Amino acid sequence: MSMFSGVAADSHEERQVDQLIALFDDTFKAFNTRLVRGTDEPIYLPADQSCSHNRIVFAHGYFSSALHEIAHWCIAGKARRREIDYGYWYCPDGRDAQQQSRFEVVEIKPQALEWAFSVAAGRTFGVSTDNLNGVQPDRHAFAQRVYVQLQTYCATGFPARAAQFISVLNEFYQAPMLTPQQCLSLSKDLNHAA
Repeated sequence: MSMFSGVAADSHEERQVDQLIALFDDTFKAFNTRLVRGTDEPIYLPADQSCSHNRIVFAHGYFSSALHEIAHWCIAGKARRREIDYGYWYCPDGRDAQQQSRFEVVEIKPQALEWAFSVAAGRTFGVSTDNLNGVQPDRHAFAQRVYVQLQTYCATGFPARAAQFISVLNEFYQAPMLTPQQCLSLSKDLNHAA
């Protein structure tokens, strides 16, 4: 039995999520945005009459969900950050082939950032096609497209907020920096990512 199974795993993961929340909130306090552990589906909520700060609510308290939702926030521009869920179209689980294809196109960049965040936090990354009750997507092909985008970011630079958070994660978790050479070596992880 692993030392991270059962209650030990839950409390270990919970502590890591608490650390991630603190890192994000401290790094981006100038953006009046907080990372919030959710109990249901993820959502981005801009500040409004009921809450004076923006909230990135991630699903079920999962570390990987937090990284994914942070990735969406790092891509969203000022206008998008004023809208619920950045004003994006979202078709829930149960998508047909055309809807799944549209979903994957808009998920490539956030999932590439999530992969970079995962590396910086010393975590394993896996793509999410998020369609358990719909058409079965080609996970390996999608992982390959996400990997190509990650290579592009490594070669040309990450969006500013993403680069800042990668640096914070690297420093906190003492993980190796994601260099273009290391990014190329991640191709061996494609099968795991899919």
